[in-house]
Formats: sequence, structure tokens, C-alpha cells
Amino acid sequence: MKQITITTKFTVYDSILDLEIDIQNLMREAIVVRKKAYAPYSKFKVGTALLLDNGIIILGSNQENAAYPSGLCAERVAIFQAGAIYPDAKILKMAITAASDDNPTTEPIPPCGACRQSIAEYEIKQDTPIEIYFMGEIGAVYKSDSLKNLLPFMFDKKFL
Repeated sequence: MKQITITTKFTVYDSILDLEIDIQNLMREAIVVRKKAYAPYSKFKVGTALLLDNGIIILGSNQENAAYPSGLCAERVAIFQAGAIYPDAKILKMAITAASDDNPTTEPIPPCGACRQSIAEYEIKQDTPIEIYFMGEIGAVYKSDSLKNLLPFMFDKKFL
């Protein structure tokens, strides 16, 4: 028997104001679109902003549906839109923010498992890491240099 040790590394910023200006702006875009989320059931709103290598910003917010699980998370809304409209562009940076109508979200909230797998697909496809910044409604912001920090054992096409 042997053991495998996996180490992940995140950069922690105390608040959005500690981010570089371009990332502050990207996160502010995510905050604006978060407020437009359609989340009448969970009352948990998420916004995502992607910066593409062509300079375009793609936005996404979660979209719920009474027929669970027919809705879609903000991260996948944005990623799939980027893939559909700009299939050859690379995703450089991703900003994610989440807020609950019922409880304050003061800790960084990472992407769910399904979103992590979708982000992995695009990171592998473009062969370039995606910087991921995530936060709650207020408070600290975590930065991951790659999806590999959030999903170290990625499932991809090499297994098929």
C-alpha cells in the first residue's frame, strides 16, 4: 500500500478591494449579474463573469426551474455561452459570487461539482489554466490558479 498526498494552493484576499483593478471589475460584473439570477426556489443567487482572451466578458447567473434539476448554475451558463458564441476563445479568468436571500454569505463559495467538471472540460480543451476567483456576498475572495486545485482528480477524455 502507498499513500498519495495532494496539496492545493489558494491566494486569499481579505475583500474585493484587495484584488487588482481588472479583477475587481470582473467581480463587480459577476455581482451585477448575480442580482439578475432566477432563483425563486432556493433563493440562492450566483453570478459569474468570464474574461476571454479576446477581451470579451461573458456573464451568467443561475437559472432555476420547478422541475429540478432542469435549472443551470451560473458558471455553466457562462461557460456554455462562451463556448457557443466564441468557440475558439480561451477563458482566462472567472469571477464567481454567491448570495442567499435568507442567510448572509460571508465565506467564499466555490463552484459545485457539476460546474467543476464543466470548467475542467474547457481548461483541458484550451490547454491553459483558468484563474478562478470566488466569494460570497461580502468578505474574503479566494483565487485558484487552475481548476486542478478544486478538482485534483479530473475526469477527462483520456479515460474514454
